[in-house]
Amino acid sequence: MTSNKTPQTMKPTTAAKKLGVYLEATPAQFQEGDVTRDELTALQTDPPEWLLELRRTGPHPRPVIAAKLGVSIAGLARGGVEEALTTDQIAALLEEKPDWLEKERAVQADVRAENVRIKEKRAARRNQPRKARRG
Repeated sequence: MTSNKTPQTMKPTTAAKKLGVYLEATPAQFQEGDVTRDELTALQTDPPEWLLELRRTGPHPRPVIAAKLGVSIAGLARGGVEEALTTDQIAALLEEKPDWLEKERAVQADVRAENVRIKEKRAARRNQPRKARRG
């Protein structure tokens, strides 16, 4: 007896997140139907021109914008950036260096430094002999 497995699918929203693109900027065909895992893999390994263009010029989703600006997603919201931005708009923000962006980049740098400090502290604690930990 053979079993006919139905392919695993995901909603276009999920597929767009995995591809790092803004769903509303994708072609209607992509937005309207479910995406199989095989289709997602094909899009990742051999992206069509529309996907390459979206990744190159945008508009980009908030996680991509935040990464390109070096801030958190919450930092984007605090800075008033709520819509998708193009690559040119992101470059303009980086050039203008508004006060909110400089502040949020400093906050992000502090968060990263604190995460490194905590990681190093935990590693040092793991490397201590058991008796030394108790004291």
